[in-house]
Amino acid sequence: MLRILQKEINNFFNSFVAYIVIIVFLVGIGLVSWVFPQSNILDYGYANLDPLFNMAPYVFLFLIPAITMRTFAEETKSGTIELLLTRPLTDLQIVLGKFLASFLLVVFALIPTLIYYFSVYKLGTPAGNIDTAAVTGSYIGLLMLAAVFTSIGIFSSSVTDNQIVAFVLAIFLCFIFYDGFSSIASINIWSDYSFFISQLGIDYHYQSLSRGLIDIRNLAYFLSLITLMVFLTKMALESRKW
Repeated sequence: MLRILQKEINNFFNSFVAYIVIIVFLVGIGLVSWVFPQSNILDYGYANLDPLFNMAPYVFLFLIPAITMRTFAEETKSGTIELLLTRPLTDLQIVLGKFLASFLLVVFALIPTLIYYFSVYKLGTPAGNIDTAAVTGSYIGLLMLAAVFTSIGIFSSSVTDNQIVAFVLAIFLCFIFYDGFSSIASINIWSDYSFFISQLGIDYHYQSLSRGLIDIRNLAYFLSLITLMVFLTKMALESRKW
């Protein structure tokens, strides 16, 4: 698995994918957080990072599928997937290696945003007037969200040999899991089931973590969804041997 992880990380940084992803993410989030008048932190009047954590999921919605779309689709189209599957590695190790490589790239993009926290910490009146617990919970939620989107992305890439199809499918599935269930729950036909339906979606659990509530149930939801997508990706790889 470590060999796959190293290979994928090297491929990312040798093809400028990593640099483009990090630059696009930081520029987009930076503009929303510090420049655009509708959302910038300086005019918001409160010492928090809400613009960052509210916008990041929608940036991830497109950015992460762009990272993961090539993981298996490119290997399948070029024919190297057969060579990969003959290596002394299990299908699960291959999937986890590619998953971790893609996820680590997202983590690298997130790390510079810690500067935003220290900036708001210093600019607050008085200095340090920021809800650190809520920020910590929000970062944990963002990491969990990134991991789920990554697992969905590699699954989408494993079922097709076309990177564009993998990209579009990943965006669709990520949107359904993130915002689809809460949108469905808001329709006034479900009565007492609305709350249950909203709990099936990522947004409910992400918002809970963003309030600083590190509830084991929220973490269990994210880990279960990641496990499901990794298992489905493994099944898709095994189906190529039939």
